Amino acid sequence: MEVSNITSKKDSLSKDISWPWWPLLPLYPYGRRKTLVKELIPESIWSFEQLQGLYYVAVPVRLTVVKVTGGLMLFNPLPPTEELRKNISVLEDSHGPVLTIVLPTASGLEHKISLPALSRAFPEAEIWICPGQWSFPVNYPLDWLGIPEKRAKILLKDGCPHEDLCSWISLGPLDIGLGRFQEVACFHKPSGSVLVTDALVGISKDPPEIFDIDPTPLIFHSRDRGDEPLLDSPEARKKGWARLVLFASFLRPALLDIPPVLDVMRFAFRPALLSPKSHFGVFPFSWRDGWENSANELLGENKPRLQIAPVLERLVFPRAKETIFNWLDELREIDGIKWLISSHYNAPLEFNSRVLDEFKTEVTMRTWASSEGNWSFLGSVDTALLKIGVVPNDPLKEFKDRDRLG
Repeated sequence: MEVSNITSKKDSLSKDISWPWWPLLPLYPYGRRKTLVKELIPESIWSFEQLQGLYYVAVPVRLTVVKVTGGLMLFNPLPPTEELRKNISVLEDSHGPVLTIVLPTASGLEHKISLPALSRAFPEAEIWICPGQWSFPVNYPLDWLGIPEKRAKILLKDGCPHEDLCSWISLGPLDIGLGRFQEVACFHKPSGSVLVTDALVGISKDPPEIFDIDPTPLIFHSRDRGDEPLLDSPEARKKGWARLVLFASFLRPALLDIPPVLDVMRFAFRPALLSPKSHFGVFPFSWRDGWENSANELLGENKPRLQIAPVLERLVFPRAKETIFNWLDELREIDGIKWLISSHYNAPLEFNSRVLDEFKTEVTMRTWASSEGNWSFLGSVDTALLKIGVVPNDPLKEFKDRDRLG
């Protein structure tokens, strides 16, 4: 069954896409969250995508809806706007009610923030959460975080949901100083799909479909100066997307400069650009020649490029390469594996023993968690955190939250 977005263009300006809790995590597009619905695996798995980002550096984030015995499982929570709930209701009419909501990550803030509202939207659903949930600067109880503790079960500690159809494979836990990194992957046997949160992604050179709703982030970053107009074209969208991927992957890519404030202001506040959409011409970025080659290393030409997100590799796994390799080996041993569905970028990706063998060889052949080139800023952050003792030298050593929620 094909599910299409229920809301019309007129509805997109209505309360159907309103997300009043956006100040808890003030990311673009703030309180107006349009949702794109796609069927990923026929009659089995659906994608509910929204955008999130800072300063128009926006990438897709995905809630995955999975058909299970008797109903549906929601994996990787997102803001339950009226539009999102209506579209899930369409699936419920055909496949049964939402039975479970799964938060499979201990540190994925964008999913954690959404769980309380999503759990209220589906009050009969059982809630399963990754062990080691934490908050900063104080580790509050689940109820204080808005997660209904009486309805919540801990993955692995209290068992796992839908074990007739699903296998669950943990990556971590690792000590990342403020708390733990851990995410629990789900293998959905009927579809052959591995569902993950952040650990693996696949990125195509073509901008995701969700930008067809509003391509402003792509067009904004396709420019070279703040006084350039926002002109839409296929070329501008691809250029903007390549730059967004570099931003999202490395935070500050090597060939990106931040111009002096006076240079930025010189091109800002021109009469044709006096609107919030263009940020009034304020464009504090300058790209040096060769940035396209850096982007091409992340973008798949004929199919999405499978990769470990550089931010995770350099800030979470720099001293735990063996942990993620062992996890990849566990995935490789799964019989019937066909697809990977991550919470970000493209899905589904071809994912089988051959793909995993090729991927592991590729990662082994390059420098792990480099501090050179595009990786230099991430490397400097990790070095600084290590120096002041925020992150540990040994992330696998027994750590203070080992027993927190399992």
